[in-house]
Amino acid sequence: MADSEAAPLVRDRLAYRLKRRILGPPLVTEQLAHQTLSNPMALGVLASDCISSTAYGSEEMLRILVPVVGVAAFTLLMPVTGAILLVLVLLTFSYRDVVSVYTRAGGSYVVARENFGPRIAQIAAVALLVDYIVTVAVQTAAGTDALISLAHLVGEEYTGIDHLKLPITMGVVVLLMYGNLRGVREAGRAFAAPAYLFMLAVALMLAVGLVRALGGGLPHANVHAQGALDLGTPGQGWLYGASLFMVLRAFANGGSSLTGLEAISNSVSAFRRPQGTNARRTLTVMSCVLGTMVLGVSALAHFTHAIPYVDGNPTVIAQEAHLVFGNGWLGTAGLVYVQLATALILYTGANTPFTGFPFLASFVAEDRFLPRQLTRRGHRLAFSNGIISLTVVSLALLLVTRGSVDRLVALYAIGVFTGFTMAAAGMTAHYLRQPGERHRHWKAGVNLVAAVASALVVLIFAVTKFTEGAWLVVMVFPLGVWALIRINRQYRQEAEALEHVPSPGERPHWRRHLVYVLVDAFDLATVKALSYAHELRADEVRALHFVIDEARAKRLARLWEESTGTGDVPLDLIDCPDRRLRHTVATIAARITADGATALTLLIPRRTYSTPLGRLLHRNMGEEMAKTLEHLPNVAVTILPFDVTKAIEQLQAQARAARSRTPS
Repeated sequence: MADSEAAPLVRDRLAYRLKRRILGPPLVTEQLAHQTLSNPMALGVLASDCISSTAYGSEEMLRILVPVVGVAAFTLLMPVTGAILLVLVLLTFSYRDVVSVYTRAGGSYVVARENFGPRIAQIAAVALLVDYIVTVAVQTAAGTDALISLAHLVGEEYTGIDHLKLPITMGVVVLLMYGNLRGVREAGRAFAAPAYLFMLAVALMLAVGLVRALGGGLPHANVHAQGALDLGTPGQGWLYGASLFMVLRAFANGGSSLTGLEAISNSVSAFRRPQGTNARRTLTVMSCVLGTMVLGVSALAHFTHAIPYVDGNPTVIAQEAHLVFGNGWLGTAGLVYVQLATALILYTGANTPFTGFPFLASFVAEDRFLPRQLTRRGHRLAFSNGIISLTVVSLALLLVTRGSVDRLVALYAIGVFTGFTMAAAGMTAHYLRQPGERHRHWKAGVNLVAAVASALVVLIFAVTKFTEGAWLVVMVFPLGVWALIRINRQYRQEAEALEHVPSPGERPHWRRHLVYVLVDAFDLATVKALSYAHELRADEVRALHFVIDEARAKRLARLWEESTGTGDVPLDLIDCPDRRLRHTVATIAARITADGATALTLLIPRRTYSTPLGRLLHRNMGEEMAKTLEHLPNVAVTILPFDVTKAIEQLQAQARAARSRTPS
């Protein structure tokens, strides 16, 4: 029989066979090809998370302003949008420097680590990890809002599907997890198309809106519609400095429009050479597109008075599309296109963290600040542990917030802008250490201003949104940084202990070596252990049975004396009246090795079962026993596996062969 047709030496477990059926055949490491992206493809793939925030950024500003100043909010919206665009310009200059200098994936984490050291870099690590988690929740929830808004505006009667928002959103997250576990690549062409479809949809909406505005004006939304936010009274909200506080809150909410700006810096290595130049050009184009779209959506809201609704549906951008395109089949077609493109890019934007989070987690784990399990690639060469962790936390967040974009945004910008702050501050430090760098003072100054501006946004958001959920992120940050540093300290202590190799003079000198076989029953597994014990060339080999059932112990002793397969190894019966088996074994082992000159090896036969029923019916004590004795310096535990299922199959095969030889 050919080698390829030979039966496998190791039987695949049921869990593996199930995983293979669900995820497909495993990929080998050689198939981990490095795929580079052209600039247009990179823009489509990496900009989804960034430009998709256009769908809810302006609406989040109006949610703060409308209940305070009423319809005056639509006028105040434009200067707040202008302040956000100013921050966008500063961050664009900063991240242009980041992608030029640091061409390895990792973004603000790598910048902070290189300029401030690994401990300070954990602030950026926690910021990015939180950002990725909240991004999944926000993007999927907003995508579902887009679909539900379409049902609100297209259907003649309300279809009543709002109660399906959370199940749909969570289902999308699970679907994204499944796709990424199967090895869906961020560089796939399928992830570039939604970005361009959404750009076209917003461009079409803005163009038609401009034409209608020049031709006689745009219609206004009904700001008193049922379910819309209550209008505040202009004037009352401006008393005692309330105006400044509310404007700051609106500015903080609108900062969600800039999320995803760091995506290109996290994936510089995916660009074609020269990587820094191509990444910088793509980043500039992405920022220009984002700025234009944010300004355009805010301007349409200013002219149409598209107002947020209490339950989030219909969304502001959906109302704008409905008002701009009008009624009739052509208007309905335009609305359907805009909403489907919006939902598609939001869901696609939610996929970006499924690549970014596992890669970042693997970087941090390589630096020994997260568990090393996060560095391992799984069945399909994806970082499966990171993908599953991201999914679990994101689903929990959706459950807690009930999929509310407004409540999720309260958790959003702190992580995002903390990452921006670390990146800009890191670049400032970088240029101050480069005396020969051209224009280094100008570059350091721009990055310093960007760092200060981002830090102010973090402060504004933490203060103005503290009672709305930002307190959770404020608490998570120091706890998260402490946890990562604590993990690193544990790894360093372990490495220091394990790397201490004793000198020849420190090696133990045992005068006697004993081998004890722990016997539960006299069977093939025990015979195999006895045979192995003789091969160890010990000074003494004995078998121990701990008496818990006296009748059973007597039967075992009688079988032992009558058998010829024990190899003259004596069987000692040890009383264990309190049934604390592990405690009794540890006591005996400690007593035997107390002189420091005796080494003891305990052989434990382990009967293994391939079938679920076999594993259910039998308990294996080997690992528990080894854990109990691990603190004893002169004691070694060896577990000898014996496949009972295979022995059953062999016995059945012999019986069938015997029956076939017997004449009928």
